[in-house]
Amino acid sequence: MERMQYLCFVGHDHHHHSTPSLTAVNTAFKIGIALNFTFVIIEASAGFYINSLSLLSDAAHNLADVGTLALSLLAFRLLKVKPNDQYTYGYRKTSILVSLFNSVVLLISIGGITFEAIHKILNPNPDPVSGTTIAIIAGIGIFINGMSAFLFFREKDKDINVKSAYLHLLTDAVVSAGIVVGGIIIYYTQWFWLDSAISIIIACIILISTWQLLKESLRLSLDGVPESIDLVDIRVIGLKINGVADIHHIHVWAISSTENALTAHLVLKKDTTPEDEQKIKYELRHELEHKNIQHVTLETERENEMCGAKPC
Repeated sequence: MERMQYLCFVGHDHHHHSTPSLTAVNTAFKIGIALNFTFVIIEASAGFYINSLSLLSDAAHNLADVGTLALSLLAFRLLKVKPNDQYTYGYRKTSILVSLFNSVVLLISIGGITFEAIHKILNPNPDPVSGTTIAIIAGIGIFINGMSAFLFFREKDKDINVKSAYLHLLTDAVVSAGIVVGGIIIYYTQWFWLDSAISIIIACIILISTWQLLKESLRLSLDGVPESIDLVDIRVIGLKINGVADIHHIHVWAISSTENALTAHLVLKKDTTPEDEQKIKYELRHELEHKNIQHVTLETERENEMCGAKPC
């Protein structure tokens, strides 16, 4: 009779090391949302008052960031929802879907900024913009975005949403620095067309910083293998364990932006005892936890047994 055993492992110790602190992240998101929303009001008001497209486009971008920060905070809250019969992993996948939504929103904002900038270059406004005001407002943006980015610095490598927030806020600080330089140049040269040109540069910077996020969040949404995990590496790890003849049918996907799962067929040598089998599974589980794979389901067979319609 064909012998098959299934075992599901859920990592604990190593999983905690790779998971961002929910308390710290919640606080960072709340402060970041408050600071950036305040700045959006200031920047948009100044942009409308002096008719500056660079300030208005940056304000629109910052408003989109406020929305993405709010959605990311919601996603982290949903991580606490317990699994049930309908959603056996809870709502963990929400954190990935939010990341995908955030990147799409940013791409839409890029299109709007670019369209308006080109329109303004082709149809210049006779009223000059104030380079001094642009520089002062953007200087405030450097401080607010830089401080907000610092809030996410410690946790940025532990979650795609936290990393996204950090990169966006850091990019915003760099963009604000560019706007300051542009404002100073406008003040001294009276090159008012530079205001629209700066907004196009802002759009390009947003595109570069968003593209990688879009690719990774789309990959995870489609249950693709997370970028940090290599299936060849997993196979090498399995074959190094004494008693393992082969490991195949390996599937890895993201449960959330911080947790990964794996299923695989583990072919054991013919003389492997049940006790040895449990040790092999424990050792493999331990090694996979170091690879940030917390949920492991293994189907085990012996050499020369049938694996479906084929010998294993």
